[in-house]
Amino acid sequence: MTAGARPMRVAAVQMVSGGDVAANLARAEPLIAQAADEGARLVVLPEYFGIFGARATDKLAVREKDGEGPQQAFLARLARKHAIWLVGGTVPIATSDPGHVRSACVVYGPEGTRIARYDKIHLFAFSRGEERYDEGRTIEPGTEVVTVGLPCGRVGLSVCYDLRFPELYRRMGDLALIVVPSAFTATTGAAHWHLLLRARAVENQCYVLAAAQGGVHPGGRRTYGHSLLIDPWGVLVAELEEGPGVVAGDVDSERIAKVRTELPALTHRGM
Repeated sequence: MTAGARPMRVAAVQMVSGGDVAANLARAEPLIAQAADEGARLVVLPEYFGIFGARATDKLAVREKDGEGPQQAFLARLARKHAIWLVGGTVPIATSDPGHVRSACVVYGPEGTRIARYDKIHLFAFSRGEERYDEGRTIEPGTEVVTVGLPCGRVGLSVCYDLRFPELYRRMGDLALIVVPSAFTATTGAAHWHLLLRARAVENQCYVLAAAQGGVHPGGRRTYGHSLLIDPWGVLVAELEEGPGVVAGDVDSERIAKVRTELPALTHRGM
């Protein structure tokens, strides 16, 4: 998007996914339609939108081959149906190791063709009392940084725990928008979610759109929710605290240009 171009509406879908893929996709479909009806041209689904089981190993049972499977077919169909760019938060993609998958963020264009795949690089681990997580037990990390050129400008792909690593976004170049499909825990989300998202927006002087899981899942795990859009000055544009729904707002090139003109921080890097 060049300065003066018409703002592009974007949306984040918030879900409370469970362990049944078909049921999760059925819940996601009307939310995607709602976002498209509200004018969104880019729609982002949360991490684990298609499978959020009671056990970390549940996703292994529904892993898909790259380019095949019900979750990927769903994304292609809905992108084509609504003529939108659709970001499938993460899909478990098979690897050569049957005990691990890639957590792949896949992007489909308005014609239903996949235009990008980003495999989550940073794998979440947390231990406090009885609350313990270690994604490395079932996920193989990705290695490649991925961006996508859209009408709003360059969009950087990242997933959840990636948010804690600012150097990842510096490697992406000049961004108009960062997308962060997530499933932050209630504990870490309450402590750091808004802080990290605002920091990434401010330091990259771009918009940040985060689509979250937000509620209680099988096994009793609670996710933080608070799907939101933040502008390049760190201002909260829109937010949904908990439960299924849609958050929408505009990526405005003039707003990006204004912030960067008033505070030319990006031109000072390396000095």
